[in-house]
Amino acid sequence: MRTTTSRTVQLLTVLGLLAAGCGAGAADAGESEPAPDTGPRALKVAKAWDGSPAAEIWREGYYPIADPVQPPEDAFHNEADKEAFISENFVLRGDLPETPRKDAKVTWQDGDSLTLPLMDAREAYEKLDTNDSPGPRLTVTGAKLSETTLATSRGPATVPVWLFTLEGYDTPLKRVALDPSKPPKPPIGPVDQVSADLWELNKLVEVTEDGRSVTVLAHHGACDDGPAVDVLETDGSVVLSGYIVGTSDGVCTLELLAKKVTVKLDRPLGDRILLDAFTGRPVRGTD
Repeated sequence: MRTTTSRTVQLLTVLGLLAAGCGAGAADAGESEPAPDTGPRALKVAKAWDGSPAAEIWREGYYPIADPVQPPEDAFHNEADKEAFISENFVLRGDLPETPRKDAKVTWQDGDSLTLPLMDAREAYEKLDTNDSPGPRLTVTGAKLSETTLATSRGPATVPVWLFTLEGYDTPLKRVALDPSKPPKPPIGPVDQVSADLWELNKLVEVTEDGRSVTVLAHHGACDDGPAVDVLETDGSVVLSGYIVGTSDGVCTLELLAKKVTVKLDRPLGDRILLDAFTGRPVRGTD
């Protein structure tokens, strides 16, 4: 938490410097600035990870690249319910089942499996309901254990899931009943200083079913033309480098924004590790 807060402060500091420079000695309107050379750092990150013990640990673990919470198929009936879901504001009006099982399996399409502690219904519900505000709430009336398919760093996997029944909805809300594996210690550290030439990515949004497109949420500010993401592919990894494009003239506000950026890969992601060039770590997932 402290590291994330520190980096956020660094990002805002860079935005402040960019805002101060808006319209002062900047390129003429419409004149494009050259893209930064992200290659050296990306290559350094790839070389550190490819063939490393950390990479081996990553490939043997369970790391989701899809949201562990899925709303009902018919969601949402109104804006209040949507707000409750986004703000994680729920209320329990029923009993949650007990389960004698302590462990559960993740099973991949190639037959590999991994046994992990099973999250009980109460813990899963508490991960859903993190907000106790008086705002709109979704009412949970019960739950049962089932299975679902989830995208992971090792491809699609069958995982246990809690199906929570919601008042007013015909289909359940799903919450994966597992926590991700503990991530390995990265073989390389983060970049020391934030600059417009290389920013930490916010998080992974989606990997397409064919594995050839990756969408991430990338940071930028109010005084620029938005984020861009470069990609470096090796046999063992895919390194993404986020940076800011251009600056805007006129009055700027100090805001840390984020925008979805999709990159195309030369071949499917497969079991290659998706890395953030800035942090030197796997791109943050949605878990």
